[in-house]
Amino acid sequence: MNTEIIGIVAMFLITLGLSIPLGKYIAKVYTGQKTFLDPVFNPIEKLFYKISGIDATKEMNWKQHMFVLLTLNTIWFLLGMIILMCQGWLPLNPDNNPNMTADLAFNTAISFLVNCNLQHYSGETGVTYLSQLFLMFLQFVSAGIGLAAAAVLFNALKERTTEKLGNFYNYFIKSCTRILLPVSVVVAVVLLFNGTPMTFEGKDTITTLQGDTVQVSTGPVAAFTAIKHVGTNGGGFFGTNSSHPLENPNYFTNMVEMIAQMIIPFAMIFALGFYLNRRKLSWMIFSVMTIGFLALTVPTVMAEMNGNPEIEAMGIDTSNGATEGKEVRFGAAASGYWSIATTVISTGSVNSMHDSAMPLSGMNQLLAMMVNCFYGSCGVGLLNFYIFIILAVFISGLMVGRTPEFLGKKIEAREMKIAMIVALFHTLLILVGVALSTGFPEQGASTLNNPGFHGFSEILYEFTSSSANNGSGFEGLGDNNPWWNITTGIVLLLSRFLPIIGPIAIAGILANKKHIPESAGTLKTDTTTFGLMIFSVIAIIAALSFFPALALGPIAEYFSMK
Repeated sequence: MNTEIIGIVAMFLITLGLSIPLGKYIAKVYTGQKTFLDPVFNPIEKLFYKISGIDATKEMNWKQHMFVLLTLNTIWFLLGMIILMCQGWLPLNPDNNPNMTADLAFNTAISFLVNCNLQHYSGETGVTYLSQLFLMFLQFVSAGIGLAAAAVLFNALKERTTEKLGNFYNYFIKSCTRILLPVSVVVAVVLLFNGTPMTFEGKDTITTLQGDTVQVSTGPVAAFTAIKHVGTNGGGFFGTNSSHPLENPNYFTNMVEMIAQMIIPFAMIFALGFYLNRRKLSWMIFSVMTIGFLALTVPTVMAEMNGNPEIEAMGIDTSNGATEGKEVRFGAAASGYWSIATTVISTGSVNSMHDSAMPLSGMNQLLAMMVNCFYGSCGVGLLNFYIFIILAVFISGLMVGRTPEFLGKKIEAREMKIAMIVALFHTLLILVGVALSTGFPEQGASTLNNPGFHGFSEILYEFTSSSANNGSGFEGLGDNNPWWNITTGIVLLLSRFLPIIGPIAIAGILANKKHIPESAGTLKTDTTTFGLMIFSVIAIIAALSFFPALALGPIAEYFSMK
């Protein structure tokens, strides 16, 4: 077997092997059981709650949870705007980087706030060390918000009738201290010992093998890179993200970063099974997501390893695959694998340039974000998948002539309306954004560096990445201008909070209903048959929503190749 394929399989299996015990640990954290980190963090949390006046034992209904979530995010957004627009005058700016413009600060603050990290600036020149530290803070708390929202969902799915679903502050703090911080420290230490910088010094002067002297930016890169992956954020300390040799020095760190960005989304699926004592349900969910992931990954890896036929027709050797835009220390296979993992997981970090990928690889990257529920980001991936569970249960109930139920709760018209709004809103944001940018070319399309089908794909990718809260991009698009900063900023806001509020609202409404014990006629939702039903619903909605747009971009580009 090709050694590159062995590396990919090893990454996936190691991630799966680590995620199961981590999922069990996460379930213990959210159920309030004792963990080995309690002696370290219990005193710190008690002091924080005492100073802030927060009662972490007071239970909340779903509306109160969402109020706290939105309030915290509003405060962080305003603070981010102030820091980014004033960074040139603030401390920790050894390279004298300037203030951000209002529209760029708006986009950047929102992007990091919503766990997207869509960067319309180059990391090492666009922000100061102080701004990088604040953005690192947002990488922790945005991931913590997603995990806390998932914990609310876990609580709501328990088999009883209640409107009290725990305390959001408790879920949020524990997500940051007991889950994100320990894993990030481990990853950061590994990166540090492999050559990733961790300093507050300015640019370093190095001499290249050719004898040239160049200035290389450094900074607190190891810590930033760790949480960007563990928290499924994706924003790079450097403009070239994890293709930069200081963010991702070698194949080993590439594996570590790959595992880091997948492990918590995997673990949250198994945490659900441990939390509800329904492990078959978690394995069904994981299986559906994995089938979708492999359906996108396998053809992408094959396309990148087979190389570009137009380059081969010129007599150039393509035995190493489609190497344009890729780092030789990773290779075509690992780059193709990363490109799907980062779009499926909603991390958005890159170790190669997606704009240089083969057309059908670009299509699969787009589909991964358009579906937006295979694994997904920290916590929110499960919330997105929950919407499709509700749709599948309702459709299955209609097919067999029974009132649809999920985990002992009847699903009625109110819940279905919310689920359909959330499912279709993602499509609406993407296609409206693309339509406006192509309909007013003097605003949107005027900044394209590539014409024709590929240029359309760049516009489609930008809004898909924004709506999926992903952050990666086809970088042939010049996106640092008021049009792109403002339009994608609005899409980022709407696409983050409605897909959180909608599922939590459904779960809160169902939790308040009378629990119905399972009977011989109850629809089993942890079976292979029901898993296939969910996959079919996802595939049909994605095809009807997005294939016309894909036909105008990557599919047309593929058929136009010689």
